Amino acid sequence: MATATQIVPLAEYLDTTYHPDCDYIDGELRERNVGKWEHARLQWLLAGLFMNHEVAWNVVGSTEQRMRVSGSRIRIADLVVLRPGPHPGILIDPPLLVIEVLSPDDTYSELQERCKDYQAMGVGTVWIIDPKTRSGRMCSGADWVEAEQLEVTGTPIHIDLGRLFSQIGTHAGSSTAE
Repeated sequence: MATATQIVPLAEYLDTTYHPDCDYIDGELRERNVGKWEHARLQWLLAGLFMNHEVAWNVVGSTEQRMRVSGSRIRIADLVVLRPGPHPGILIDPPLLVIEVLSPDDTYSELQERCKDYQAMGVGTVWIIDPKTRSGRMCSGADWVEAEQLEVTGTPIHIDLGRLFSQIGTHAGSSTAE
């Protein structure tokens, strides 16, 4: 990820649109790595999977959603999954699930800080999906577990990573990631 680009007041950040959007960390704007084909493709596939299961899984979601993880920090997650209901423009209640798809320029320390912010907000489950290594990790609580099937404990939410990764280079009409 890029380093901080400038310092701005929170109110100014909230009233400004950035392209691409930036995280707001203790007064600093931080650019996010928006990824390349595999990152974007995985985001697309995951969003489609969750959209196709909204009713069965009793969820709604969005991509690149601003979340106020603390009083001085706003993060933009690749994907968030929530229970249905009204949601503000900037999430203040923790999502059921946050998904981050790694970009080639992401660093471990930045990712670790990001995930700690999600957990401090109260997010129950975080998934990290790495297109380069074709692997995924999930965290519910303090432990990170590498798994071929990612899930949200106590819900029907799950994805098979092998099926998901098999679709990175495919076209419409392919099998689903589930």
